[in-house]
Amino acid sequence: MSKFHVTMQMTAGALAVLAFAVLARPSFGQFAEITSPPDFSGGWINENTFNGGGQVAMPGQPYFKQDGRYPHVANNRPGEQPTYWLADLGSNPNVKQWAKDVMKKDNEEVLKGKIAYTARSSCDPAGVPGFDQFGFQPMFFLQEKDKVTMIYGGDQQVRHVYLNVPHSQNVKPSWYGESVGHYEGDTLVLDTVGLNDKTLVDEFRTPHTDKMHVTERWRIIEGNSILEVTYTVDDPDTFEKPWSAKQRFRRVPTPYAEEVCIEGNLVLHQWQLHIADKPDF
Repeated sequence: MSKFHVTMQMTAGALAVLAFAVLARPSFGQFAEITSPPDFSGGWINENTFNGGGQVAMPGQPYFKQDGRYPHVANNRPGEQPTYWLADLGSNPNVKQWAKDVMKKDNEEVLKGKIAYTARSSCDPAGVPGFDQFGFQPMFFLQEKDKVTMIYGGDQQVRHVYLNVPHSQNVKPSWYGESVGHYEGDTLVLDTVGLNDKTLVDEFRTPHTDKMHVTERWRIIEGNSILEVTYTVDDPDTFEKPWSAKQRFRRVPTPYAEEVCIEGNLVLHQWQLHIADKPDF
């Protein structure tokens, strides 16, 4: 066979393979479009900062309402006395009675003059999803190949998220638990377990157990100006069924700055602050 005929046969075979690949290629839209991982660089500040810094319940999701007898007044209204969040305990049938009993006692104490606890004012870790509700100071992200570090600028509270790995065996409960994650197109998906029961779930100071499991989906929307997180909370010992909420952060042109929470803040509130009473060296 001549060299010409061998070349023609090879070319015809290559064209046949190419034609088959074109015909077999899935149509546009058969698979979701894959985009690059989102760029979370810069600072992001909670849009609800001056409304208590809380979260927004998803439509149709069970969530507490403010007790109508004690309207909530945010601390940005000139001439008005700010008030605390006090849940109408009958407004959320999804929360089990033991948790409502804890909240009822807490509400009664607040109405008698106790300062309502928040992680920020007490210099405590907020846990998850409490971290997603921080306000007043921006949040920053450090994105690496195998890890995402999330830093709240208020007092440098840090979450470590390990990418594309499973959870550890027998995770020991801690303030921020263990977070693993991965990118799905333009969304960072986080899965957190191993949270201790020292934190609170929301601005109404809802408690939880160490069985709580939180899934978050972070993405940038509205022309690269808004960072939105939607999260689902599942704790079978506290809630009748999982529930979801969301939070939005606006991009702010601010540098990362150091802010110490506890220094000089020894008698601000009635809560036990973390004060070193003896040297550790």
